[in-house]
Amino acid sequence: MSARLLPGKPVADAVLEDVTARVAALKTKGVTPALATILVGDDDASAGYIRIKQKQAGELGFVSPHAHLPGDVTQAELERVIRGFNDDKDVHGLLVQYPIPKHLDYDRALQVMDPDMDVDGLHPLNMGRLALGLPGPLPCTPAGIEALLAHYDIPVSGREVVILGRGATLGRPLAMLLAQKRPTANAAVTVVHTGVPDWARYTQRADILIAAAGVPGIIQPEHVKPGAVVIGGGVRYEGRRILPDVDETCADVAGAITPRVGGVGPTTVAMLFRNAVAAAERATA
Repeated sequence: MSARLLPGKPVADAVLEDVTARVAALKTKGVTPALATILVGDDDASAGYIRIKQKQAGELGFVSPHAHLPGDVTQAELERVIRGFNDDKDVHGLLVQYPIPKHLDYDRALQVMDPDMDVDGLHPLNMGRLALGLPGPLPCTPAGIEALLAHYDIPVSGREVVILGRGATLGRPLAMLLAQKRPTANAAVTVVHTGVPDWARYTQRADILIAAAGVPGIIQPEHVKPGAVVIGGGVRYEGRRILPDVDETCADVAGAITPRVGGVGPTTVAMLFRNAVAAAERATA
């Protein structure tokens, strides 16, 4: 392997250090930030993610009220619980752990949430704020990728960024984020996807290639411009095993690359807590 590795943990640690200071400042004003979580059903992976977030919340000084709803809960009951957290003046941030059971409508549940409490940054209003360049919670994985590039002093402004994947949680919002006029963005961004037969023609010219397709191993060395920066944002899970979009052999061609494990993931969680502390600051300003 010749590529420089870009682990996410140092990036996340820097973000969480800032979050810790902001939590402490809120507490001097008598405010304890609260991040509420909702889990529907008994999926082991989802329950594990909630435990990780609650543990991190405690370490950062948040309180974390939690609602665990049965797998057969109705849409109306889920929305009632969301509205209850919306109306609780002691709760500042809220997330509904995804995925939820198939009989429920996640998008409809998301729209019930107070957009200023949306720590995942996925509420339609927050997507609109992102599109217009207005302040608001940012989708966590795209924000984490921008922070990772900035942390490692990787130039983005004026460079060609190609994103393979157009999903609502990663590809599309990341394209909007990196095209905005900021020192850590301001790129020429192309979004391509697996519905384009010759998608490799685009990835092969990218200065920064971001995989966001959720197709294990889709990015191979021949798809990468020599010396390019390669960010693996898309993954699938086989049980507890992570199956990333980017094949590890791409490190033989890339100039810099995120590791198979511990790349974008830690930055995503850190950005969730950055959104949560910002929500507490807004609510108590």
